[in-house]
Amino acid sequence: MVYDKRLVSDYLIRKNKEIEQLKFVERELKVDMIPNKAISIIGPRRAGKSYFLKIIGREFANPFYVDFENTEVKYVEPNEVFEIIALHSEIFGSEAEILLLDEIQNLKDWSSVVRSLLDRGFKVVISGSSSKLLSKEIATQLRGRTISYLLLPFSFREFLKLKKIFPEKYITLTKEAKIRRALREYLTQGGYPEIVLSESDERKARILKEYYHTILYLDFVERFELKSIEVARLIFDFFLQNYSNFFSVNKIANFLSSQGVKHGKSTVYEYVEKLPETFAVFFVERISKSVYERKSWPKKAYICDLGLGNVVNPSENFGARMENSVFLELLRESNKTAVREIFLFKNKEGNEVDFVIREASRIKKLVQVTYANSRDEIEHREVKSLIKASDVLRCKDLLCITWDYEGEEKIKRKRVKFVPLWKWLLQE
Repeated sequence: MVYDKRLVSDYLIRKNKEIEQLKFVERELKVDMIPNKAISIIGPRRAGKSYFLKIIGREFANPFYVDFENTEVKYVEPNEVFEIIALHSEIFGSEAEILLLDEIQNLKDWSSVVRSLLDRGFKVVISGSSSKLLSKEIATQLRGRTISYLLLPFSFREFLKLKKIFPEKYITLTKEAKIRRALREYLTQGGYPEIVLSESDERKARILKEYYHTILYLDFVERFELKSIEVARLIFDFFLQNYSNFFSVNKIANFLSSQGVKHGKSTVYEYVEKLPETFAVFFVERISKSVYERKSWPKKAYICDLGLGNVVNPSENFGARMENSVFLELLRESNKTAVREIFLFKNKEGNEVDFVIREASRIKKLVQVTYANSRDEIEHREVKSLIKASDVLRCKDLLCITWDYEGEEKIKRKRVKFVPLWKWLLQE
């Protein structure tokens, strides 16, 4: 099919103007353009990937943006992409400084096109639909010629900016109370951009329900050609109800049985293993030198946004919500340190630590999360587990994130810092 030059010209002009007039909402994610490497923006549906590509475009002269989902360019052939880039230069009088290729999976033989563009010296940023392009497919297709960044819904810092709450270096009690109220709202509704920017509670509920169905049917069932929609739905519901908790395949199988749903254990295992590829759910494994122990059950599950959990579980379990928000913040930090990994600690004696942060071969930090307002409310076993994990993993940086308690204590020659969640989330 030969593209319509007039329609494409109009499209390029329209998109360039759209980027110029973009209502600017800055995101915290920073990307480094590396010569000969494409930048891939990956992440859950509706986190703002397309918008983020346009934000990047604002930083360069004469950006070239194409959404291959759009009718004018949806059916272009691979070789025609080069002609359209030349057409863009002709229209605007100079070569584009950066190429922003959205919904790249719709372009036939897209990986060869991207490699060719890199070979010609172009800066290239790509993104794709969660339901059609997996992050591992990007890595496989481009074979070492891409750097991937994970874009999640708004962080608490971004959330506060949109609410026009700007924490100063020295925060008054009044401002602190305002931040705490905002944190409860953030933990309750989540950070999806469209939800944060919406004023109507009814509209928020409708949008989240739409996200739920789209992720379930497009990103999960259709993407992986799952045969049982009912089993897939109940597995998805299970994680939206049980985030920040341990799970196993047996536990999920028992849940399905309790709902009267027929299933095979191999089917449950297959569906559970595929779910994280949607970026809606994340699994955290135990820290261990043994690959078998790391990959074995139980594991812990977290969700990409707390608002999504409200669709099936509008619970006010703030302990679980706090822990999930800490996980997402740790995940955001992984964009800055490529060798960072997140694990949990759990031994046979029942000692548990929520997060073990490893960078390369070094255990950098141990993090415990508790919904406590005072030192008396922090359970003895939570601190005891931190100390035990510190001995086993040889890590001295021990952190306990609380709701309201702040302090530092020396326990069995170990220093444990206690920091309120709002204060920890505001750290750069």
